[in-house]
Amino acid sequence: MIRKAIICAICVICGFTSASAQKFALVDMDYILKNIPAYERANEQLNQVSKKWQAEVDALTTEAQTLYKNYQNELVFLSAEQKKAKQDAIMEKEKQASELKRKYFGPEGELFKKRTSLMTPIQDEIYNAVKDIADLRGYQLVLDRASDTGIIFGSPKIDISNEVLGKLGYSR
Repeated sequence: MIRKAIICAICVICGFTSASAQKFALVDMDYILKNIPAYERANEQLNQVSKKWQAEVDALTTEAQTLYKNYQNELVFLSAEQKKAKQDAIMEKEKQASELKRKYFGPEGELFKKRTSLMTPIQDEIYNAVKDIADLRGYQLVLDRASDTGIIFGSPKIDISNEVLGKLGYSR
């Protein structure tokens, strides 16, 4: 009798669990982003501005190195005051290069701000498309197969990447 009750309880629990089964879907953000021309243009723009800014930093660094080499070559001919002035000039140039690098490439630098301004609208558009599809189809969870979430296998049947692209106006 107790055994039958336990078996019945297990069956009831399994019934409730399957009745409230959750639906999942996968997206491949790398695939989606590669198929959005605005993303590719934004990346190219970021690469160009990054190269330009890096060239400015490199120019200051080269100037500092040149000042140092000249200082070393002239060292024996310089007075104490001249040595101090040259050392100060070298340190100032190195400081300028360091500050410019931080300004452009630091955690809150210009490149970060530029990337945010270019990428946020694209990411928001993708998020809204994924959310609309998830709401329409009743998905409780949508995972990114391209991220490092530890997904070992995901059936192509639950991959909605092409549907997201279609919703965004990019058919595949």
